Amino acid sequence: MIRRRFPWLSYLLVGTGAVLTVVPFADMLMTSFKGPDEAGTLPYRFLPRAFDLSNYRAAIHQLDLPVLFRNSVLATGMITGSVLLTSSLAGYALAKLRFPGRDLVFRLVLSTMMFPPFLFFIPHFLILVHWPLAGGNDLLGRGGAGLTVSILALAMPFLVSSFGIFLTRQFMVSIPDEVLEAARIDGCGEFAVWWRIVVPQTKPVLVTLGLLTFVDAWNEYIWALLVSTANPAVMTLPVGIQFLQDYVDPTRTLPIVMAGLVLSVLPVLVLFLLLQKHYIRGVLLSGLK
Repeated sequence: MIRRRFPWLSYLLVGTGAVLTVVPFADMLMTSFKGPDEAGTLPYRFLPRAFDLSNYRAAIHQLDLPVLFRNSVLATGMITGSVLLTSSLAGYALAKLRFPGRDLVFRLVLSTMMFPPFLFFIPHFLILVHWPLAGGNDLLGRGGAGLTVSILALAMPFLVSSFGIFLTRQFMVSIPDEVLEAARIDGCGEFAVWWRIVVPQTKPVLVTLGLLTFVDAWNEYIWALLVSTANPAVMTLPVGIQFLQDYVDPTRTLPIVMAGLVLSVLPVLVLFLLLQKHYIRGVLLSGLK
């Protein structure tokens, strides 16, 4: 009723939300071009006096940006690929295969979503420290640093996602069983049914899950900070930017930090623009299911 009588109200709300969302990113971009004497001064200037790329060169040099990018890309790629694979396989098994305890397993998966991830960071770290035959450890996991000195440490706690299993399972339930039975009659095994029939039909939800996982893994800070204390060589981009902000004069490094943040946002932004159509479709179809 209100929408019919005041159609402009919905546009006002959407426009206000868009402005509140875009302005912080625009301010970050403009600050990345400012000089050291412009950031944090009053009266505040939104636009820089001169668009200078020296902050980006300084960010690449001071942050050792290529190494941080490499670590972030490797960790994010491992996490995203593993989550897509394990979620799709587990979702298919829980949705379309019949075996004793299937519903109990699904309930256990759902129950893990009630606990915050950082609750398990210390146990995960201790497991990695005492990983047998890795990082100088013996067969009993003693004497060395385990997997904490490896790039694998950044990805290990996030290789399986209960949310991903739940999302793919709920989507796969709607796939007609007759289609899968026809494929089995034609001689397809379960792996072939999953790969040739189920995966193509779940492409929108897998793209959505992949994008959400990529963003979460790319921006992960607490676990990456914990691992970086054990081995600074595996430091990721969010941790490196925060270190630069903490240990150098903020009034001089703020534009450099903003330049680093702009560079760190670019991969996520490009990926979202490339997959926007599939992402929106996946969200809509997941809601309908």
